[in-house]
Parts: sequence; C-alpha cells; structure tokens
Amino acid sequence: MLTRTIIETVVRAALAEDAPWGDLTVELAIPETATIETRLVAREDGVFSGGPLVAETFRQADPRIRVTALAAEGSPFRAGDELARIDGPARGVLTGERVALNLCQRMSGISTLTARFVAEVAGTGARIADTRKTTPGLRALEKHAVRAGGGSNHRFGLSDAIMVKDNHLAALGAVDAPTTEAALRGLRDRAGHTTAIIVEVDRLEQIEPVLAGGVTGVLLDNFSLPDLEAAVRLIGGRAIAEASGGVSLDTVAAIARTGVDVISVGVLTHGARALDLGLDA
Repeated sequence: MLTRTIIETVVRAALAEDAPWGDLTVELAIPETATIETRLVAREDGVFSGGPLVAETFRQADPRIRVTALAAEGSPFRAGDELARIDGPARGVLTGERVALNLCQRMSGISTLTARFVAEVAGTGARIADTRKTTPGLRALEKHAVRAGGGSNHRFGLSDAIMVKDNHLAALGAVDAPTTEAALRGLRDRAGHTTAIIVEVDRLEQIEPVLAGGVTGVLLDNFSLPDLEAAVRLIGGRAIAEASGGVSLDTVAAIARTGVDVISVGVLTHGARALDLGLDA
C-alpha cells in the first residue's frame, strides 16, 4: 500500500512546502563543501515507523547523503536508542531534517499507539483495525504505521468495499426488517460475490434482517458490553462481528472479551500524537 510513488510524491510535496525557493539559512551560512554526521535518536520509548520516508527525504534533499543503520519498521525502541545514521553534505542534511522528523514522528506516534491497543487485546482473538479518519493526503502513510504497530487496515477508501450506514439504508427505503433484507439482497446481487458488504447497526433487532441480506460483516456501533455479547451470539459466526464507537485504551480489553472479531479504532490515526525523536550531530 505504501508504494514508491506515494513515498516520492509525499516527500516532494513536503520539501516544496518547507523550502519552496530553497533553504535561505543553509545557502547563506553553510559552505557547499561542509559535511555533517548525525543520528536519529529516540527521546522516548515507542515503535518505529517511517524509515522509507526518512531515507527518501534525504535522497531528495541531496542524493549524496547516506542513511544507514535504519531501524526496521515495527521495531520497538527505548529512549536514547539510535534509529538511523545520516551523514553527507551538510546543506542537504539540514534542509531535509525537519521534513524527515515530521513524517517519522507522526508515523511512529501512530505505530506506538496502535501497539498499545494491540497489547490490550492480546489473547482474545480480536483484531485492532483503523478507520478512514486519517489526514487527507497521508492515508497510505498512516495506515502503513498502523500495520507497523501490529494493527490491521480497514478499507483504504470508498472504492474498496461496501459499507452501508443508517443514511444509506434510509436512502434505500429500508425502514423495517423486510425492506432492509430486500434492499441488502438487491445490493448483494448487484455487487457480486467477491465484494465485501459491511452494514452498520445500532440495535440488536437490526441484526437478523441484516444477516438475512447476505452481508459479509456487521458493524456494531456504540453497543454496550452486554449488547455486544448478545450480538456476537446472534451473529454466531455467520458474518464478521465488528465493534466500533467508544473505544479507548481503557475500554478496548473489555470490548475484546465480548467475542467480537474486529475492533475499529479511529483514534489510532486521528488521535495519535507525534513521538519525540531528534536528529543529533
């Protein structure tokens, strides 16, 4: 998902944003012949993500810059650990420094938070998944970081799978059990057997007609813990049971113990803070 084209495009845009007409400081203060040796160092514990973006940033800043000893994606680290070495022409290193750090800090923040959620549900069988609540233009980076943290990706975008929410059902005229089942069966026929169909419900009585419509998954939105347990029993393996809404580090373990298959967590991407990393000479 995090393709070479995406990496190059994001980095190019970030460098153009930060130095649209060049780096005035380095051009006037740093000799062309100057070189520098630096280290990417962790200021706090975390899980690493964003290495390909770091390497590409310095490659675009100056192809002569060397990035070595780069930490593996998804590798845990402690405060004080060296995550990469960067050395070469000082102008390029200094120009690329902030872009590389911004991207890597953001992605490592997401992977670190994801790893905490994954640890909370260990042994339950539930998967932690992201959502589409991502930074516009950076979705591929942020979803990559979720995977680096041990999480799973939900659909990448609107083109990947069918997710029917309450407003979709209203637009389809699905106002009761028979019309809901009929609407979903019609959708199943039009979509074909290879397309996933996930339907959001917020009440237990909605589950049976949704299942009768031939869906792939049922998204249980803001259900209480007792209702989640009842919903899992009702679904009985006939579809993927996904919990969503009200999910935090304080609540996720209890949600997982209800037996759901997937827990989708928007905060993985829209609520993660950037991790504190630095470039030390």
